Amino acid sequence: MAQPHCLLFDCDGTLVDSEPLLAAEMATTLNELGLPFTLDDYIGEFRGARFSHIVQELQRRHGEIDAERLKASEAVMRQRYAARVPEELTTLPGVREALDLLAVYPSGVVSNGTQAKIRAGLAATGLSEYFGERLFSGYSANCWKPDPCLYLYAASLMGFAPGECLAIDDAIVGVQAALAAGMTVVHLNRFPDVETTPEGAISISNMHQLPTIVAHLSRSIAVNG
Repeated sequence: MAQPHCLLFDCDGTLVDSEPLLAAEMATTLNELGLPFTLDDYIGEFRGARFSHIVQELQRRHGEIDAERLKASEAVMRQRYAARVPEELTTLPGVREALDLLAVYPSGVVSNGTQAKIRAGLAATGLSEYFGERLFSGYSANCWKPDPCLYLYAASLMGFAPGECLAIDDAIVGVQAALAAGMTVVHLNRFPDVETTPEGAISISNMHQLPTIVAHLSRSIAVNG
């Protein structure tokens, strides 16, 4: 494990508790389209996946939906979600405390979501000041987790080698992406009953634990270096 010089945070499910809102709106939209989908499906199978991937898989199982109808329904879903964010979105427990303690490290946000979605989530929860413009979207990089290229893109623009970065991600697809990128990875495993932390990643159950992990990594390098 390398000493971290840069911290790269996933957004949804790691910094902000957006997944219950997003999963609820997904379920409403997909069920309206005739594609069965529940909150349990999202948590158990699709956490962190792009909406297009979820739709593709559900169509494979349940039948094709007209592309224009899909496009219109997705736009409505995203509008409904965005309308809920300012009043309902919150941070995950321990996030603000962890960011305060780790403020000495350069840090950025790496998300499969759009820049607008990242910005809205951080603004609604008062986290924008921690990251400034260091927001890295799959739509900007034109690649998405679990492909490692999104984390590599973020590291490059931050000015760090992959081995100098510590990635913090709650979704298996994100953990796999960061591991494949050659980074040290912390898996925020909030659903241990349905998820197993991939080999090579460090597991934590809440963000209160993150500063201790970072300090331990730094001490280990100092002692063994």
